Amino acid sequence: MALFLPICAFIFATALVAVAGMRFTTNRGSVIDRRLAELTDMRGRAEVQPAFGQIKALFKRIGTRAPRSSSEMGKIRQRLVQAGYRNEEAVAIFYGIRVSCAIAAFVLFATPIVFRPNVMFGLGGSLLGYVVPGILLAKRAGRRVYRIQLSLPDALDLLVVSVEAGLGLDQALLRVGQELATAHPELSDELRLVTLELRAGKGRSEALRNLADRTGLEDVGSLVTMLVQTDKFGTSVAQSLRVHSDVLRTKRRQRAEEAAAKTGVKMVFPLVFCIFPAIWVVTIGPAAIKFVQVLFPMAHNIKPH
Repeated sequence: MALFLPICAFIFATALVAVAGMRFTTNRGSVIDRRLAELTDMRGRAEVQPAFGQIKALFKRIGTRAPRSSSEMGKIRQRLVQAGYRNEEAVAIFYGIRVSCAIAAFVLFATPIVFRPNVMFGLGGSLLGYVVPGILLAKRAGRRVYRIQLSLPDALDLLVVSVEAGLGLDQALLRVGQELATAHPELSDELRLVTLELRAGKGRSEALRNLADRTGLEDVGSLVTMLVQTDKFGTSVAQSLRVHSDVLRTKRRQRAEEAAAKTGVKMVFPLVFCIFPAIWVVTIGPAAIKFVQVLFPMAHNIKPH
């Protein structure tokens, strides 16, 4: 049993290094090669897929056997959708990654690889390994939602121009999604999903509400409510979009001013703990040394025997 845990840890570390090496070597192709592979549908991507497909299947198998509550699954699914993972297998794969990280951390901290063998360190490491994937997922979702929030006023300006040029709202959403594919790919992806739902036969109000649910943004929710009410009462879409675009730009400017006002408060802690001690040493240090030399002259003349 004493040799079993180090052997398992060595095998697991070797597998991680091998997977990382495969991922690094498969992503080193040039941009031209990747574009050619996308245009000509070469077999390069098909050769890479089986290895990652097996790893994904392993995480999925682990995740499906992990105990989960329905409320937690709903929150995790919502967070995965906000982060851009909409696959039906995303929840199971995420739980598989979480359980695998917990087991790996337990093996790492409970064996003599890092510390002395200690069960408490192993339990603490397993808890940390279980929590870290959720934190990383939350940060990724937050960054994606923030980028969507920043790109929303530009999308509304394009929507206003498209609607005033004579396009319907559905065609305007499709056109704006195509135009924003380079500058704002996250919002472009969401608008593309709205267009696909409309083509599949869903109602416009349902597709727009799904957009608000996927993003979880208050600004998108207010935009969807405005569009649904405009469609219901037959008012001018272009005028409503223009007013809403002005409101969103005002909100964005106010958020920037709020962030700028908070900068002074946030700078207090680095100033107090990093800069002020150095200033005190430089300004008060020579005076303190001179003060000690004047008040205690005999202390400098005493030499140890």
